[in-house]
Formats: sequence, C-alpha cells, structure tokens
Amino acid sequence: MADGTTLVDLLDRAAADHPQRPAWTFDLPGDRQRLTYADVAERSRRLASALSARGVAAGDRVGVMLGNTPEMPLTWLALMRLGAAMVPLNPRYRRDDVAHLLTDAAVRLVVARPEHHELLTAYATVVGPDELADQGAEDLPAPVLTPGTVVNVQYTSGTTGRPKGCLLDHAYWTTLGGSMLTEHPHLTSDDVLLTAQPFHYVDPQWNVVAALMAGAHLVVLDGFHPSTFWSKVREHEVTYFYCLASMPVLLLKMPADPADRDHRVRAVQCSAIPPALHAALEERWGVPWTEAFGMTETGADIRVGAEEHDDLVGSGSLGRPAAHREARIDETGQLWLRGPGMMQGYLGHPSPFDEDGWFPTGDLARTDDAGRLYLAGRLKDMIRRSGENVAAVEVEEVLLAHPAVHLAAVIGVPDEVRGEEVAAYVVAPEATAEELSSWCAERLAGFKVPSIWRFRDELPLTASLRVEKAALRAEAQGAR
Repeated sequence: MADGTTLVDLLDRAAADHPQRPAWTFDLPGDRQRLTYADVAERSRRLASALSARGVAAGDRVGVMLGNTPEMPLTWLALMRLGAAMVPLNPRYRRDDVAHLLTDAAVRLVVARPEHHELLTAYATVVGPDELADQGAEDLPAPVLTPGTVVNVQYTSGTTGRPKGCLLDHAYWTTLGGSMLTEHPHLTSDDVLLTAQPFHYVDPQWNVVAALMAGAHLVVLDGFHPSTFWSKVREHEVTYFYCLASMPVLLLKMPADPADRDHRVRAVQCSAIPPALHAALEERWGVPWTEAFGMTETGADIRVGAEEHDDLVGSGSLGRPAAHREARIDETGQLWLRGPGMMQGYLGHPSPFDEDGWFPTGDLARTDDAGRLYLAGRLKDMIRRSGENVAAVEVEEVLLAHPAVHLAAVIGVPDEVRGEEVAAYVVAPEATAEELSSWCAERLAGFKVPSIWRFRDELPLTASLRVEKAALRAEAQGAR
C-alpha cells in the first residue's frame, strides 16, 4: 500500500473501480438492505456534509449509538471524511456507562436512534440518523487526512477494569485489513464475509475494512443467534467468517443438521477455540478453524496459517506473529508486542508503550520448540490458592469440554486461609456441582478444582461476548 493511503482514499477508489459491486448486505429482522460500493461512497459523503452542517470538524469526537444498521458504518466513514473520530456506544449502555465514555472522550454530539435520546441528552447534543439523511454533498469540507489521523476512540470492553479509549488511526485499520489479504485467510474479491458481532465492537469494523480492501462483499447480521447462524451462512453463500469467545461452544451445542456441511465456507478464524472442541468443530462443518489473536489496542497480531493448521488442531496454539508484528515474552511470562498498526495510546492516560515501542498485553504466554505461541492465562486472571497459581482459562477450558456446560467462567474469591478459592460460574442446566467437580478432578490437579459453584441461567457478557468477570467479582465480594 502506498504511503499516505487512508480509508477514505480506499473507499473512493473502490467506488470508482467497481461501483456496482455489492459492498454490504444488512440482513436484519424484517429489513434487508444491500449497498454497492458506489452507494457507500455517496451516502457517506452526504452524511459527512450533514454532520459538517451540525458543526462537526476535524479533530472532533462524535458518539455513535446505532447498532447493527447501515447507518453505523456509514456514519463512521462520514466522520473520517471530516477528519473526526467515532466513539462507538453500546446500545445496551445505561446512565453510568454512557456518562463515563462521553465525559472521558469529551463528546458533544451523538448520533443515535430516538429510543436512546432521553438517555444521552444529559451529556451531549443528540441527533437521529433520519435528521441527517437528506443533506446534499455539495459543500463537503476537504481536510488534510493522513494515515495518522485518528478515526476511532475505541473503548476496551472493560473485562478487567474501567474502559479506556484506544486512539485508532487509519494506519491501524489498513495494517489490520491489509494483513487479511496478504496472509491467511488471503481474502479476495470473490469472498463473502459475514459478521454477527455488535458493531460498536472492533470486529465488525475490521470486517468492513478487510472487505473494502479486498473488494469483497460483507454480510452483517443483527446479532449472533446460534440456532440460525449457519442457515444465514448458507443463504448468503458466505466463504469466510470470524468468531470468538463463547460462539463456537454455543454453535456446537446446536442440534446436528443434515445440511451442516452444505456451505461455501473455506476458512474460519476464531479467537480462543476451546482445544477439546476444536476437532469436533471441524468434523461437524468440514472446514478448517484457525486461531487468531489480537487486541483492540494492537490490531491483528498472531495467527495460525494454513500451512500449520493440521499440526495444531486441538493444541491451543495461537500460531506465529503476523508479518508486521514482533512478539516477546518477558521474565514474568508476559507477552509483549511491537510493530506498526497499533493504537496511538489511551486517551487521557500515560503511554503504555515502553521506550522501545513494546506494548504489554497483560497476557501470560509460552512458546513451543518450534517457536509457536500459546496463552497461559492473564496477569489479572490468575488465582493464588494456598501458594499455587491457578490459570482461570485452564479450568474454563476443562469445564467447556463437558457436554452439559454451555458457558463457564472461573474467578478467585477471597479466603482467609488459602488466600483465594477457585469459584466457577456455569450455565449448565442439566449438571450438578458434584458431577462437574469430579469431571475437573479427573483432568486437573486438586488445587485447580473449583470449590465454589454458582449455577446461572446466563452470565453477564461484554460487548465482545466475553464473560464480564468484573461483574462476577463484584457479586462474589465477601463470599466464603
């Protein structure tokens, strides 16, 4: 990619080169919309003009709470044209969530649907997408854009603490999207991508960028629904999708279907594939599932390539660093990353990068003899029980391998004698604590087996569909 290229350049080039090629299909309940590349370019220009008329200018930060609708990425692209940055907002946010993000990012204008206006007006001026729809694009400003122009203040999911705003620029996105073309899965204009994650989260956004850079077609669902996910994959002739967290587990829990292998998918990338279920996922749907590791702060970092896939099924390996990324493990076992295409930093916080440009991930890792990376837990997700370290992820993987467990999360609960006890929160309607305890005892050292069991109908999830452990820890305060 030539130096100086921005996402705005890429969009306008795509609209000129293949204007009638499908860019996006939004498959929403009762509403299906398809936009060509020419549609996306024109509508984003008109939105940019409308936002400019509302006073939005280069350097501004604008909240966007629109869910999985075309207006969400269109508004993002429109803000880019003005040199402004999007602050994505979860439509499920309530007062405290909204107050923190809008105040922290100094947001004065939010684009949101009418049902959210009452929540937001205490903190910012609110405008609905329909109010911006009819503006012409004749007087569109033309600010100087560079790869370093910030286009997102993307807040972390807050799994271990208060969300912080990651400053993401054009180079972040083009590095991430470009790696999807030059490395596995090697996306091309023949591909049809699908995303079902919430659009305020980073994954659908990089799907937009990757599809744009490849000239591919992106299908967007209103959300992740395990019972209908594969039927949508077949209906739209999807060739590639990415998933994470509980998604593969929930998919595998669905009843087998004679049409399970009747699809065009050629590659699935997933973060945190449960090792014990990896082979079963591939056997059922007849397609390779490869591990991919990345963070909001750092983009695309580590992945399993097609050439090593067969050797690593069920291993839990993350693979190797992407071509643009370096990785090292320090003396404590923490994984550090370095290279282009990372965030500029956290808004309003000291730089987390060291003097040599290395970023501490907070993840513990190890390598095998071939130099491939494996996660070994998180620095903040380790349980210290009677002098022994217990990696929560290790216990969770064992629990998720049990056929009756739909979802599981493991945390440390304070204990006066042992320091911490291991507590398991599980969604397993047909299992008992005795059964699951025996299951773990057969597979783990005794000190790793949970001694506290909490059965739930559901667990709180972050925007990235990971279990929100901060909420579980708050609930467990004082538990014995």
